[in-house]
Amino acid sequence: MSSLVSFVQSAVRVRRVRFLLLVTTCCSLLPQRSSAETYVDARPIEDEAALRVLNEEGSLADEDFEALRELLRTGVDLRTASREVLFTLPGLTWAQVDALLAYREQGGGAMEGAALVEAGLLTPAQLRQLRAFLVEPERGAREVSGRVRLMGAYGAADALVPPLLLLGRVDGPWGLRAGGGVSLTRRHLEGVRYDSKRRALVAELPSVGMRLPKLYARWEGAHASVLVGTYRLGFGQRLTLDTTGRPAPDGFVPDEDFVPPGASERRCVLTGPGVCEAEEFRGRVTPDFGWTEGFRGAVGRVEGRVEDVTLSFTGFGSYQSRGLSQYELFEPKTCPPTKDARACKAPDVLVSLPGTKTSGTARFVSRTLPEAFQELAGGGHASVGFSPRARVGVTGWGAWPRWAVTGLSPDFREQARYPGGGAYGALGVDAAWGTGPVNLFIEGARSFSGPLGAGGVGAIQRTVLGERSRELEVSLRYYGRDFDNPYSRALSSPDEWRGLRASNEMGARLRYLFATADDAWRLVGQWDVWTRPPGGSTPAPVHHGGSVRVDFLGVPELRPSVWVEHQNKDLGRNGPGLCFEGDEGTSPDGEPIPCAGERSRIAGRVRFAPVEEWALAVQYQHTWVGSPQRPEGVRQDGRALVDLLVRPLSSLRLHGRVSWQDEELAEATRLSQSLRTSLEVAWALLSGWSTRARYEVVLDLKAPVGAATPPEPPWHVVRLDMEGRF
Repeated sequence: MSSLVSFVQSAVRVRRVRFLLLVTTCCSLLPQRSSAETYVDARPIEDEAALRVLNEEGSLADEDFEALRELLRTGVDLRTASREVLFTLPGLTWAQVDALLAYREQGGGAMEGAALVEAGLLTPAQLRQLRAFLVEPERGAREVSGRVRLMGAYGAADALVPPLLLLGRVDGPWGLRAGGGVSLTRRHLEGVRYDSKRRALVAELPSVGMRLPKLYARWEGAHASVLVGTYRLGFGQRLTLDTTGRPAPDGFVPDEDFVPPGASERRCVLTGPGVCEAEEFRGRVTPDFGWTEGFRGAVGRVEGRVEDVTLSFTGFGSYQSRGLSQYELFEPKTCPPTKDARACKAPDVLVSLPGTKTSGTARFVSRTLPEAFQELAGGGHASVGFSPRARVGVTGWGAWPRWAVTGLSPDFREQARYPGGGAYGALGVDAAWGTGPVNLFIEGARSFSGPLGAGGVGAIQRTVLGERSRELEVSLRYYGRDFDNPYSRALSSPDEWRGLRASNEMGARLRYLFATADDAWRLVGQWDVWTRPPGGSTPAPVHHGGSVRVDFLGVPELRPSVWVEHQNKDLGRNGPGLCFEGDEGTSPDGEPIPCAGERSRIAGRVRFAPVEEWALAVQYQHTWVGSPQRPEGVRQDGRALVDLLVRPLSSLRLHGRVSWQDEELAEATRLSQSLRTSLEVAWALLSGWSTRARYEVVLDLKAPVGAATPPEPPWHVVRLDMEGRF
């Protein structure tokens, strides 16, 4: 009897595998309906602070966070937004996007939230989820409008000058817009130069200074637009060129991206005998505001219509200063010809102390070298549209690095994001087609690098089958071993190859979204499998990752959520004691051998909001992860948080949070154990003007006895964010 049961169970498993393979194959060969971006967490987002909370607690991936943050800052006008921009908004399917466009084209009414809900195009829950991203029609109709934002952070151990950031944007008449950002920094290196006698880089100690990394002016007309200054752009499936962070880029956007200070860092940026013993070098301080380095120059777009065909062309030119870590470059002249460049030593960055002509033995540790090279780049994109859902496009770009440090002719190391050997670029073709409930997206590209035009090929294809409340997406990808495109942000795994994610990888991803007709239940599932393309000296491991999240939204006062995740970095090797994070060694030809362990995670969240004025949320997450320190089992991590939101007045919001994290529940001397508490007060002083202040304290719970490194002292920081709209 037991053998019969085993036989039946085996047959069922085989049939399930065959059915899954059949569905995957059919979905990848037949053009199907594409979905809008499926964000895992469907909670309404009121502002950027709430968005950052989702990212910090792990409910929102980094790429989704970047896309939504950019949409929050720029805003979406439903009266003029393109199909691709509407695609990026959370919670919308392609059916709803096309319905909104048809409603707008027919002039069915005002593109306001209440009117769209009344027309049945949006549900009340979807409107709450979208409201923060939408531009108010009355404000957009003004002759001149804009906003000013001042942000700062101050820690208890900081000096008198805290990091500050001032952002501004003005929208004027005739389609004009201008904006930019000024940052007050205290931790950036200054005066980087090369010392030929010591064969090392030399830099001055960081000092307080003003930086203007973002500044632009834009004009937008009915059939053309031009931007001068800092910008980001992307096209197609993000394979050939994309720096926007949007899931479906289609052109250029102003670059206003800044990163607020994160966790504290060591006050002393040096290493060497005696350099950090002075009192002014001890402790930890708040880091500066950071920013991404997009393109800087000019970009323009022209589009027109000839009968039923839409023609569009975008061209750009850029001359941008880019920073690098010292570990991303090396000096070929000092590297023996017979030695592998991967083993060549990165140059030291010595400190130039005030009042001395030569540098000592003290050197900087893990600092970014500002303006390490100047990148001259240019290219364009041309597309032909046969309908709103059918088009073909061609994208090409090239870049030439020019090293800015005099006396040094370095090159990029293999682990750097940029390919070495000189110029680099890419050329690609993308296409989209759709009819009825069917959509198909595909893009192929060829990268070029070095004087001989080396490089590789990459391809990605996305198809989705579904309707308004259920969608099944299948994505296939292939990135060659030599596909070294630094400006590709196509779908890929978290692993990196020579500093790039979309390289040396082939795989398939399946995503499923299901919601009941009354939107009471919502399920989001994902399954991803990938490996390396054929080639290489070591066998290619097969990676697997999957997750499922279920939300109950039927009762607004009580919203529980549960999600599970599992990831296996090598399906051919299983068992306890295998590492999951980092590399486990090096192969005979010098390539790193990634870890082959597993990680499983289960989490739950309950939000209780009996009245509109306050809400309480409790969340817990438990993780099992492979670790060499646990040869007989797995490492267990825990994470919990409690959120309390109170609105005593319509213009006043109080948000308190307590977060606990323990990376090894079995002991408290090796990894991180911390308790973070924060209190945020948001006050809308006048119409369009608001102030937000946040106090945080972080406690290191690591045991003081027996720990390899002593626990850090408590860290206190106050963050201030003032914004005015006019």
